Amino acid sequence: MTRERPLVVGVDGSDGCLPAVDWAVDEAARHGLPLRLVHGSLWERYEGRTPSAGLDRPAGQVRADHIVASAAERAVRRDPRVKVSTDVLLADATDALLRAGDHATALVTGSRGRGELKGLLLGSVGLAVAARAHCPVVVVRGDKAGLAGTHQRVLLGAGGPSTSGEAVRFAFREAQARGGVLDVVRTWRRAAHTSSGASGREHEERARAELEELLGAATAEHPAVRVHRTVLEGPARKVLVHRSAAADLVVVGARRRQGHVGLQLGTVAHTLLHHAACPVAVVPHGASREPPA
Repeated sequence: MTRERPLVVGVDGSDGCLPAVDWAVDEAARHGLPLRLVHGSLWERYEGRTPSAGLDRPAGQVRADHIVASAAERAVRRDPRVKVSTDVLLADATDALLRAGDHATALVTGSRGRGELKGLLLGSVGLAVAARAHCPVVVVRGDKAGLAGTHQRVLLGAGGPSTSGEAVRFAFREAQARGGVLDVVRTWRRAAHTSSGASGREHEERARAELEELLGAATAEHPAVRVHRTVLEGPARKVLVHRSAAADLVVVGARRRQGHVGLQLGTVAHTLLHHAACPVAVVPHGASREPPA
């Protein structure tokens, strides 16, 4: 019997990580997963192992332990049924989460962390983790309705098969666990200069056929999931940001590119991470982390 991969959430002691902890507790409960709270700290590098004045342990270690303990208390208060563990990793926040992600069902981060500039739409840690992790990453952001999950709708931005296979399966599992509708959107664009002579209707029909092919296997595996299919002309990033206002989670895929370090986020994922009105899941193609049935 294989050991369950936990849902990992990054905590840093800031107010910005609290919605991420709450969201992760609810997500762990939905899927019957353990929750692992991870804090990355370089206190040892800067303080060594010498205790601060009047303390048995270095102040940095005390602070790091307090951060994960406080987050664990919050998680237990929110849902005592979820099994919670904590870890302080001797690494910066990004490296700590990436390391933890190698053994996780998914990673969860807040949209901004401690020390981030107030004007930033997305903190550097969330962006770096979403771009480089080998497992799905959920950046918890958006308005109160999206964070509370009141829409009962998961939004999937369906791209091509090279980016969306794992994202489709992830989105179906989320919709089934939530008992809501899966809103699948495929956009198409009319080429500015083309010699094919294809009409707008032909472009739309091709996009619709590609969408059906992409969803076929997952639809058969999850017959109870209600699926709403939409094919629209327009830029995917604008369409998905607009529709995220009526969703509890928006899911997009990410593609691995040879010769690059980690995942390279396209414009759609990048825009959603900065502007979506609900949490955003970035799912790397070829790196599925299925929760247990």
